[in-house]
Amino acid sequence: MGGGFTHFDDKGRAVMVDVGAKPDTARKAVAEGVIRMNRETLEMIAGGGAKKGDVLGIARVAAIQAAKRTAELIPLCHPLALTSLAIEFGLDTDKNCIRCVASVETTGKTGVEMEALTAVSVGLLTIYDMCKAMDRGMVIDNVRLLSKEGGKSGTWMAP
Repeated sequence: MGGGFTHFDDKGRAVMVDVGAKPDTARKAVAEGVIRMNRETLEMIAGGGAKKGDVLGIARVAAIQAAKRTAELIPLCHPLALTSLAIEFGLDTDKNCIRCVASVETTGKTGVEMEALTAVSVGLLTIYDMCKAMDRGMVIDNVRLLSKEGGKSGTWMAP
């Protein structure tokens, strides 16, 4: 399969990749993304003044839940038993944005890149949902994989 698409058989039909013969190894992935907003919205989040409650606390729980349920959302992902999952939010008052970083780990036959990316995406979407009445112009941007470790392909770091 090499560098080609792994989720298609020789007839071009979608398949879940067979990982049965692969050894269990330690796997880790880190992903990030940002949500840009009006200064007033960022200040309201920072001050805890949102009408719906603790925006970042709820977004953290949503991100964790999303990572755990990735296989239900992405059709060809394998269900994984995650061994570690951390979500961090950083507020940047100079750029009026919040950065979300998800770090996900497991020991298994396949990586956790999709779980990390899903966690970031849903965490940022939750911030949007909780604050949209105040700022419908928020922009989710730059959701990407920062690094992955483990498996046959080893370590990869974003340039």
